[in-house]
Amino acid sequence: MRGVLALLLLASLSACKPPAPREAHGASADQGLAGPTGLRFLGGDVDDGFERATQPIDLVFPRDHGSHDEFRNEWWYFTGNLATSSGRDFGFELTFFRIGLAARRAEEPRASAWAANQVWMAHFAITDVQSGRLVAAERLARGALGLAGATATPFRVWVEDWSANGEADDRNAVLTLRAQDGQMAVSLDLQALKPVVAHGDHGLDSKGPEPGNASYYYSFPRLAVRGWVETDGARSDVTGDAWMDREWSTSALSADVVGWEWFGLQLSDGRELMLYGLRRADGTLSEYSGGSLVTADGSTTRLRRADIDLTATAYWTSERTRVRYPVSWRIAIPAAALTLSVDPRVPDQEIALSVRYWEGAVRATGQGRDGPLAGQGYLEVAGN
Repeated sequence: MRGVLALLLLASLSACKPPAPREAHGASADQGLAGPTGLRFLGGDVDDGFERATQPIDLVFPRDHGSHDEFRNEWWYFTGNLATSSGRDFGFELTFFRIGLAARRAEEPRASAWAANQVWMAHFAITDVQSGRLVAAERLARGALGLAGATATPFRVWVEDWSANGEADDRNAVLTLRAQDGQMAVSLDLQALKPVVAHGDHGLDSKGPEPGNASYYYSFPRLAVRGWVETDGARSDVTGDAWMDREWSTSALSADVVGWEWFGLQLSDGRELMLYGLRRADGTLSEYSGGSLVTADGSTTRLRRADIDLTATAYWTSERTRVRYPVSWRIAIPAAALTLSVDPRVPDQEIALSVRYWEGAVRATGQGRDGPLAGQGYLEVAGN
């Protein structure tokens, strides 16, 4: 059944042709090699029946850690930087995506236990900084027969044998992540060091001027990690920091947005920075780009397009897909007297599975009001 589902998902993803490539960000040659980007699932062309994010809401926990099937798209995103006691460094990603195939109606009978109106996809990747290598894998499942799903109490999200589970509310989270594929695996215990941060307007994060082109978005921006990582069959005990991102929406991107850059950075002065640039076909940033700057005490400043200066400083080209990604950046937030240079821990952190994007561990150096800063986190480059 997994093979059938994979074919269906791939057919859906590839039904939308990406725009013509551009030198700075897009595929420089064969779009078939580049692979689908999945932008179709974030656009505004949606069948009736799904709800849309249109108004600020009161996020309620633990309820909102669970699934929101009335919306089309949803994800639980875990990324982090880890190290052994001897100084060997790793990055990890474990993400769970839910895609609604049809809006659920309570009166509709289920003809079969296999019947499902949800598709689930999970991505698992480990970056071994020492070897300069990223390994990634994927799980695909239907939302039936317990193969995949999400619950709030207790918190659990899973696709087959990959899972995140534990207890979480708006201030505390104690979670365990587990995933294994071939000779790579993780078993990580996470504990929130800061409460939930709601992005945008009380969690409503607008991505365009059209009504409903928005998501509900919150994060646990700093979680302490302890556990182990396995690569090539060798297990290493690790500690570090992680980031959890949560979004759900039905349509989020305007028609003129062809991709984005997303940053989740944990700084040495106790602050965190979430920032995204929504990229138009001409390379300029949408005025709906923005983010959040979180202080050491957990308070949040909303960032809008006018508050940020985001400039690519170096690129990496994939030999597999021939896509050219901006992987080094300069970030300036003048009102916060903050400037950062962000560079990849490993240049090749492209994930080319059912969807194609660059997602990887990064380090940051820069300057704040009180002097030099360092940091670490994750960068995502998606689209064209």
